[in-house]
Amino acid sequence: MYSRSTTVINRTGLHARPASDFIACSSKFKSKITIKRANDEDEANAKSIVMLLSLGLGQGTVITITAKGEDEVEAVDALIELVDSGFGED
Repeated sequence: MYSRSTTVINRTGLHARPASDFIACSSKFKSKITIKRANDEDEANAKSIVMLLSLGLGQGTVITITAKGEDEVEAVDALIELVDSGFGED
């Protein structure tokens, strides 16, 4: 199991287009991937847009992404990089 935390920096948070980009990236990996607010126990399947949107992750929210499986490190690192990029928003 591999986990890392980061902060959502884009203005719209993980809603609509950024959430779709996140799901597309997470779906490329075989590992089971979850996302949650840091220091919260409620986690969501990072491959489900419905579950991701239900978390309501806005700008400034600290999140933890965890993966378990054969490509867990690559999965988490790719998703952290995506979130840290601000999803290409200005």
